[in-house]
Amino acid sequence: MPTGILSPHLRGHVLLFDRTRDSEHDAATGVRLLIAAGLLEAMRLMAARWFQPGIPLWLLTSLLLGCALLAVHAVAGVKLSRIGFRRWHEWTPTERSYFLQVLVIANVVFPVVLAAPLRDRFGHAPVVSTLWNVFVPYLFFGFYQEVVYRGMLQLELIRRWGALAGILAANLLYTFGPLHSSYFSSRASLAVPMFASIFLMGLFFGVVFRRSGNLWMVAIFHAIGNSYIVGSLGSVR
Repeated sequence: MPTGILSPHLRGHVLLFDRTRDSEHDAATGVRLLIAAGLLEAMRLMAARWFQPGIPLWLLTSLLLGCALLAVHAVAGVKLSRIGFRRWHEWTPTERSYFLQVLVIANVVFPVVLAAPLRDRFGHAPVVSTLWNVFVPYLFFGFYQEVVYRGMLQLELIRRWGALAGILAANLLYTFGPLHSSYFSSRASLAVPMFASIFLMGLFFGVVFRRSGNLWMVAIFHAIGNSYIVGSLGSVR
């Protein structure tokens, strides 16, 4: 579809982002990205086992996110802008419009759809405590997941295997890897729909990132969805 047919305010909804050239890195950098991703997930698993529930969740998730951002530069030797953290003035008009539209829609739709469980959640604890101990930590955690699985893993797997295989492989690891492995021990009536929804949402984030090259968008979308879903239903995505 020629991009000129649609306005910048509509192009994002069909994933036409007028994106800039993909981040380029060599094989050695790609290996370091994979190593960084593996180390971060190993550290996350150890932290969850050793420091929970002793350390507040908001502190643990913020530290994980900080370590992930640091690892991009310190371990992989890549600037954050090269994995998709471009400055606002470098975004295309389509990226800006789509991002703001989704931001508004998400903050209208989630509170409406999840109104009952949100009321129940806030009815059992002070608002500030609930926001700080549930919503804020999973904002950080959703952001962390995108840095590791899209910003590191997907970029390198696409370089190795091409877009289709790279996105699918990264998303399979995201869905069935250590992040959501707890669902393997759940009953099938819970595990099957959860794995399906996680895979589909992960695939959407992967495609949006591939098409836009903008990690800010998918990280913030994921963070918002994470905080609403965990904050209301208690299930991690």
